[in-house]
Amino acid sequence: MSVLRSGSPHHPARSLATVAGILLALLSLLLGLPGTAGAAAAQRAPEPSHPGQDWAGSQIARHEGTGAGGTPPAAPLASVEGVDVSSHNGNVAWSTLWNSGVRFAYVKATESTSYTNPYFAQQYNGSYNTGMIRGAYHFATPNTSSGAAQARYFADHGGGWSRDGKTLPGALDMEYNPYGATCYGLSAAGLVNWMKDWFATYKARTGRDAVLYTSTNWWKQCTGNSAAFGAVNPLWIPRYGSSAGELPAGWGFHTIWQYTSSGPTVGDHNRFNGALDRLRALANG
Repeated sequence: MSVLRSGSPHHPARSLATVAGILLALLSLLLGLPGTAGAAAAQRAPEPSHPGQDWAGSQIARHEGTGAGGTPPAAPLASVEGVDVSSHNGNVAWSTLWNSGVRFAYVKATESTSYTNPYFAQQYNGSYNTGMIRGAYHFATPNTSSGAAQARYFADHGGGWSRDGKTLPGALDMEYNPYGATCYGLSAAGLVNWMKDWFATYKARTGRDAVLYTSTNWWKQCTGNSAAFGAVNPLWIPRYGSSAGELPAGWGFHTIWQYTSSGPTVGDHNRFNGALDRLRALANG
């Protein structure tokens, strides 16, 4: 038989309040633990501090070298010459490139969710106006914001697509981190999931599967050589030498090869792996 001692009356409401307080305290502790939403937001890296120095291949040349120093390999009969540019190229002489045989271009549009290329209009519209097939690319920083957020930002700032026969699908540039840890402080699974988020969001916005720019060395190191994208996303591979070399897992062939970072007029030159009609087909979707 229980006994209520003097001065200690039983109050159900007060007991419930005590339990609720304990639960709230535990919830606060959990929100502070690694891996929770609150902690994930706190661990985001700051926005890029020198995005004008980051372009497709800027970190490839730094980490993997420049190969033959711009000596172009013999072009196969079924190939199309192209270039890629960013703000570090400034105003580009598109007519000079056209007269030299360049027929397509990729232009950096964005980085993270804070940067847009100030030369984008001259580069994107200028290449189009000379007759080139052109597209835009996004320099990824997976530690600053989600894949979905960066895909939306890209689509809203030059990375859209239209079936006009002269617009290539957007490209996602995944390479060595210019600001710190090579793999952006993420696990292989974390990076793969980030890219899946980016690609899915971009396709939902534009209707197109985006191109993936990456090097085999970085891909192996940072994704564990994932084969998750090879069946869907065309591969744009940088390798400054006489061939595109070994490809990442999942791809049986490359679509675009960035073969030099020191070519004429602008440094980065590419070859589309096919004839001009196939390049137009990629543009048309």
